[in-house]
Amino acid sequence: MMKGLCYVDDEKIEVREFPIPELEKDTDAIVEINYASICTSDIHIIKGKVPRAKKGIILGHEGVGKIHKIGKEIKKFKIGDHVSINCITFCNECYFCKKGHINNCSKGGWEVGCRINGTLAKYVRVPYADNSLNLIPDNNNDDEEDEDESCDLDDKDFLFVGDALSSGYFGVELGNVKNGDIVGVIGCGPVGLCTLICGKLKGAKLIVFDINDKCLNYAKKCKLADYYINPKNYKTDEELMKKIEEICGEKKGCDCSIEVAGTDESFQMAWKITRPNGIVSLVAMYEKNQEFPLPIMYGKNLTFKTGGVDAIHCDYLIKLIKEKKISTKPLITHEVVFEDILNGINMFKNKQDFCVKIAVRL
Repeated sequence: MMKGLCYVDDEKIEVREFPIPELEKDTDAIVEINYASICTSDIHIIKGKVPRAKKGIILGHEGVGKIHKIGKEIKKFKIGDHVSINCITFCNECYFCKKGHINNCSKGGWEVGCRINGTLAKYVRVPYADNSLNLIPDNNNDDEEDEDESCDLDDKDFLFVGDALSSGYFGVELGNVKNGDIVGVIGCGPVGLCTLICGKLKGAKLIVFDINDKCLNYAKKCKLADYYINPKNYKTDEELMKKIEEICGEKKGCDCSIEVAGTDESFQMAWKITRPNGIVSLVAMYEKNQEFPLPIMYGKNLTFKTGGVDAIHCDYLIKLIKEKKISTKPLITHEVVFEDILNGINMFKNKQDFCVKIAVRL
């Protein structure tokens, strides 16, 4: 038996005993978790805002660890390999997978920690493991021949590859961000910070917005943007737009806005700060329907793109981390052992002690 963080009911979670998972299909793998993390999506589930989530499951969809067991059809991995877990389970064979739209996989999607047991336990079963896992360096292995710069990295460097970092990259990809574009990122929580990291990769000029000065200052400390704006410092929308126009010049707005905050106000801000014929990229998970003021926005000719992350670039993101071109480790402001997971959830949910991300050691 093992302990896992169970989603019992809305606003009710408990640490409970669960059987250690076994292989159910030949395409499965069992991963022994070294580190997991708590995601805002877990909080949405706990609050009852994710209709497809099943009560009674173990939460968690971010994790790194080593392969404990593999099914007969697994070809890419062997027992003992260190892996990052993709938050999306995908078959790589259906219509949507072949188009790269793995979030809508006909046989998967967001399963781990939502529909089936997740990573906030010592072991997790990963379906379609050849697709849903990604190899990471094992720097605890003295026999591994690895003379590249990744030798001083550890599991925590790759903890957010399968969700937060992929979500940031996905938002940039939805926005068709190119070198020299002016991009507004709304919200600098974990996914917002990852969006800035990925926007910087593309050579964009980045404006980050947040109503929390501590979040803005953290982004500034990490040197992730060109401009840092708290909308609360502006008395009216007109004042804020004047500032945007000073930055953007004749475009009068951002080429793309990427909305990761998920509030009524941030949704409205996203389309307002975007230039005519620009792209509004909505990565945030909203807890209620949003107002779409078409008569007002009609003449802006905006393109809206929405959706859950298609995390298909994990190997590429791992390569960038290994090459020291990006790092998400600064997002880890706290670390707890699993025995303290309930306090960790409270800390993350209530943003105590300026908590950005928590690494949960199992």
